[in-house]
Amino acid sequence: MPGDFPDPSVTKIGDTYWASATSSNWGPVFPLLTSKNLTQWQLTGYVFPDKLPDWADYYFWAPEVTQEGNKTYVFYCAHKKGGNLAVGVASADRPEGPYRDHGPLVGQADGSIDAFPMRDENGKLYLIWKEDGNSVNQPTPIWAQPLNDDRTALTGEKTELFRNSVPWEGNLVEGVSVVRHDGYFYAFYAANGCCGHNCTYGAGVARAKKLLGPWEKDPANPLIKSSTAWRCPGHGTVTQGFDGRWFMLHHAYSGSSFENVGRQGVLSEFVWNTAGWPEFLPTDSKPTAINKAAAQPFADEFTSPTLALGWQWPVEDKPQFAVRSGQLHLTAHPDKGGAALGRSIYTATYTASTTLLAASTLPAGSTAGLAAIGDPNNTLALTVGGGKLQLWERREGKQRILAETNLPTSAANTLQLRVQVSEGNQYRFAYSADGKSWTNPLANNGAISGQFLPPWDRGVRVGLVAQGPGSVTAAFERFALDSRL
Repeated sequence: MPGDFPDPSVTKIGDTYWASATSSNWGPVFPLLTSKNLTQWQLTGYVFPDKLPDWADYYFWAPEVTQEGNKTYVFYCAHKKGGNLAVGVASADRPEGPYRDHGPLVGQADGSIDAFPMRDENGKLYLIWKEDGNSVNQPTPIWAQPLNDDRTALTGEKTELFRNSVPWEGNLVEGVSVVRHDGYFYAFYAANGCCGHNCTYGAGVARAKKLLGPWEKDPANPLIKSSTAWRCPGHGTVTQGFDGRWFMLHHAYSGSSFENVGRQGVLSEFVWNTAGWPEFLPTDSKPTAINKAAAQPFADEFTSPTLALGWQWPVEDKPQFAVRSGQLHLTAHPDKGGAALGRSIYTATYTASTTLLAASTLPAGSTAGLAAIGDPNNTLALTVGGGKLQLWERREGKQRILAETNLPTSAANTLQLRVQVSEGNQYRFAYSADGKSWTNPLANNGAISGQFLPPWDRGVRVGLVAQGPGSVTAAFERFALDSRL
């Protein structure tokens, strides 16, 4: 599942696998992907494509897609307005939606995340989740509590299943996915540090005869560990293939692109050993093999009446835009680095480009162009405005110009902008009036380090930005992304 798809969840509905993943502070919230074989995925929509749940504002994490009867349910985590992290639920009559949100189910003082529904040995429905104690230097118990059949409220009392208790787990256990096999409940879980360059994540398993325990942890834990190809694996969902084989769809960082691309969906196969524990099979999987299909050149000519799937925006600042007559019209925003639309990247080496129309008409005090975006406070961009070309960075909310030059007269109407990225975070921006002769605003064709861009829980997006008053609109004719393996 190439690109930034942390905490993936997967379930079988009919003859199709449906998956979702963390979208964090990018909208639309919670992608919906489909596959017939668990290895080739297609983005089909979003759980919350336009409007956010009324109770939540950001940190949309760890959706868990489940199906029972004719209903699809998505349990998820988000930051509660004026509060902390909480677990909510939405439902739909079809897996593609539309989804109706039912609000939060549990929100403890230290935060509640990573929900998973499971019926016990008597068929009673429970919600399993993690208390986010590590956020305040406390243990991280995994709780289970009865859930009504409508999935709209918890009932009864909660019971602790297990917590971080052995050295490899560090300061947390989380991301529990439970399956029942040969008389045991098996809880696959993640532990230690999930994210960023110094991550220490791994995956383990515990089992119990009854859902409420007692639980024992596999002495062979962690079962999935970092390799040269894939770093910090963990937090996923177990599923049984249509052919009977067992898999876990979890996330991991590619060893080559690491946090620049983000945590990608990785499929690991396991078998049940003679002691009744899952045993993951060795693999020579490399990120290049996984990414090959998704890394085909992408181009958006903006010929559809609506914005194509895959475009994203800062979840708290959805920009105003319109697609018409082969152009994307992006209305400027005066704050937080401007209005932004971005797309996930797939590899450490890629080229992105766009065509900006009527460049000379953008007034002083406004700019528009091509950007690499970590979040609204961390951006690298080459933009045009007031007759000037500016190469700038926005770091921790403070913006500064790295290079500036006059807009060439030959580019007054149409200007092409390009960024070539290597090693994941070396950015070379350039501009051209004809698409043949390119000029780097920096001397000696210099590169800018974008090592500061990725947030701890997200990868970089590349796309379009427009800064300035809301009375200004920038027009883009084309956007292209060409990845290299």
